[in-house]
Amino acid sequence: MRDAERESTQRAKRLRRDMTKAETILWRALRNKSLYGFKFRRQVPIGPYIADFACVLEKFIVEVDGATHSSDEEIKHDQRRTDYLMSEGWVVYRVSNTDIYENLDGTLYGIETALGVAA
Repeated sequence: MRDAERESTQRAKRLRRDMTKAETILWRALRNKSLYGFKFRRQVPIGPYIADFACVLEKFIVEVDGATHSSDEEIKHDQRRTDYLMSEGWVVYRVSNTDIYENLDGTLYGIETALGVAA
């Protein structure tokens, strides 16, 4: 394993251990194929980035955006990240901490819709 891959894997392990409250809530709803049988993984290294949640089979990523995603610099970083992931064939779906806290059902419905399974 190359050094960059090893670092990314170690960072992903730390992020799994130290998930935010919003990530923990969403993970409880996505884990164990709870959402229409889609298998999600958490803190998945993809190239130089780590996706919050990924359904590898569908090449679908859910990114949870907290307060740290609001400055111009952070927004530009998120866009570069999204552009890279999309160039690799991934669909990136973004949700906010607030959406998860205040409307988890609506958040899950949005994910279902993006995956093409919502009624």
